[in-house]
Amino acid sequence: MAFFKSKSGNTAGLVDLDHLPRHIAIIMDGNGRWAKKRGLPRTAGHKVGAEVFRTIATYCKDLGVDYLTVYAFSTENWKRPQDEVNTIMTLLKKYLLESIDTMAKDNIRLRFLGDLSVLSEELQELTEETNAISATLDGFQANICLNYGGRDEILRAARSFAEDCAIGTIGADALTEELFSEKLFSGGLPDPDLIIRPGGEKRVSNFLLWQCAYSEFIFTDTLWPDFKKEDLDAAIIEYQSRNRRYGGV
Repeated sequence: MAFFKSKSGNTAGLVDLDHLPRHIAIIMDGNGRWAKKRGLPRTAGHKVGAEVFRTIATYCKDLGVDYLTVYAFSTENWKRPQDEVNTIMTLLKKYLLESIDTMAKDNIRLRFLGDLSVLSEELQELTEETNAISATLDGFQANICLNYGGRDEILRAARSFAEDCAIGTIGADALTEELFSEKLFSGGLPDPDLIIRPGGEKRVSNFLLWQCAYSEFIFTDTLWPDFKKEDLDAAIIEYQSRNRRYGGV
């Protein structure tokens, strides 16, 4: 049995490398409140939060986690002030440009979950380029939920199956959980084992509604820009202490 102690030094326990969650999902919450507490514009929180994502994604890869999925921008986030939306999109562009240069070297794949058709033409081209690079790699994968909503995802999958039925490709009685899952934005990915929500809120906020059926949830008051490697260690250690019964005894 292999154990790992974070070099950051403050983790209350050991991470068992033999029982890591294969897929971790994170609702990156608290950027705006973090900035407000410091008298800064909300956009400042998003800039720091973007760097935290980079750090945590790299750390997941180094630990041996296979997949990390983060909630970056929801279908409801378009209601936010325009300058905040613009900042998030600018940060996305910066991240994509940097990733295109480093993905192959770091062996990190990127995948975007959500309706990308509303993004600017430039951003759509950059996401397509990262997809093309990712197809040549086989390492750790970071999934970024962008213009994503769990209910929207389920509706799209249901419409897709209904269209297949309408044209006679498949019969309604052929629908299974596995087939429906393949029609989601996350088709081909394993469901998340662990979902972490920093920021103090205790709700799922329309995130991975189908996929989270048997996920373990951990909520923490730490705001996302303050989220450290030790916080991830602590969440994994808590996850490893739980007995996942999947409805059994």
